[in-house]
Amino acid sequence: MLSDVMASCDDVRENVKKYYGSRLESSGDLQTSAASCSLPCRPPPRSVMDALSLVHPEVTKKFFGCGLSFPAKLEGCRVLDLGSGSGRDCYAFSKLVGPDGHVTGVDMTEELITASRQYIEYHQKKFDYEKPNIEFVQGYMEKLGDAGIRSDSVDVVLSNCVICLCPDKRAVLQQAYNVLKEGGELYFSDMYASKVVPDHMRDDPVLWGEGMGGSLFWKDLISLAHSVGFGTPHLVSASHIEIYNSELKEKAGDVSFASGTYRLFKLPKSPAVSEATVTYKGTVGDFPDQLDFDSSHCFKKDVAVAVNGEMAAILQRSRFSPDFKIQYCHLNPFLLADKLGSSVKQCSKTSK
Repeated sequence: MLSDVMASCDDVRENVKKYYGSRLESSGDLQTSAASCSLPCRPPPRSVMDALSLVHPEVTKKFFGCGLSFPAKLEGCRVLDLGSGSGRDCYAFSKLVGPDGHVTGVDMTEELITASRQYIEYHQKKFDYEKPNIEFVQGYMEKLGDAGIRSDSVDVVLSNCVICLCPDKRAVLQQAYNVLKEGGELYFSDMYASKVVPDHMRDDPVLWGEGMGGSLFWKDLISLAHSVGFGTPHLVSASHIEIYNSELKEKAGDVSFASGTYRLFKLPKSPAVSEATVTYKGTVGDFPDQLDFDSSHCFKKDVAVAVNGEMAAILQRSRFSPDFKIQYCHLNPFLLADKLGSSVKQCSKTSK
């Protein structure tokens, strides 16, 4: 049984390699709107758009992603891009992390790795760096150790619409969790299905290549994330995916698809932190007045917001820690006194 599963995984990989390595010339060849969906709720910050505008046109032409996976505050970070493809996002990350950061792109397709490496020197000169801060490695997302990625070595793992192309999604999430430092983040866009994808779709090589055959039922992401050690996924943005090809639309039947961008954090294995009041300091670049953390959490500068224990732990343990003032409500006597509206009229230690 295990050998059959392994054979199936290998078949899917080979099909995806062929689909993206030689069959598709540009994102315009895709049969769905996946390459242009899951746009953020607000316009991307200027720094992201500037970085993308500096990427070589030939690299951008071969981009097949389904979202804009660019979290805030990447400067100085060690970033890993899963399924780096043509390298478009990697080169933009190279600009955003700065000369003191580092970017590694991992992809299983030899043609794409070879093509992306051709532009390392071009972007080094474009960004005016003394030396390259980027590398591309051929390997599998499910076996990052074999690709030379060490455990607890990465600040942020990013991925743009490629986990849906992988048959073993639990292995991908587990590997991402393993290579992240404590407090690190997995920030990724991917395709999701409205229900469990039926077998006839999973067996179709074109549907796999388009991301539909391997799309995860969105509810399963929650249990999958928890099973490997991550906290609860936080949804950042989402968009419906339109299927252009009538034949593929017929095969999909009543299964609909959406692109979603999520962020998952690797938190220390300790007792859950209690709810807290957090205040954003306005110190994250490009976000001086307001930081939209996800679709449910918007932090305005100098405005105290109550959050649950998990969000408090994320803000305290992640790279965002210096940007927030965190008060744990159950330990603050002044907050409790304000809540109760009580005061001591006279105290022996303050009376004359």
